[in-house]
Amino acid sequence: MPNLTTKELSALSDQLDFERVLHCKYLSAVQESQDQELRGKFQACAGQHLNNYNTLLNYLH
Repeated sequence: MPNLTTKELSALSDQLDFERVLHCKYLSAVQESQDQELRGKFQACAGQHLNNYNTLLNYLH
């Protein structure tokens, strides 16, 4: 991993938090929705944000 500045690490931390929150919000939307089509779309969005989170996290390792 390249050496990151404090500012870059802070930005990555903020983005990780953002992706985690979005993942959780979309999972909540899946639980609350009665429409199967919307549930599927919300689930896909939740999965994408989880993938984004994991990608960012793996970058730090």
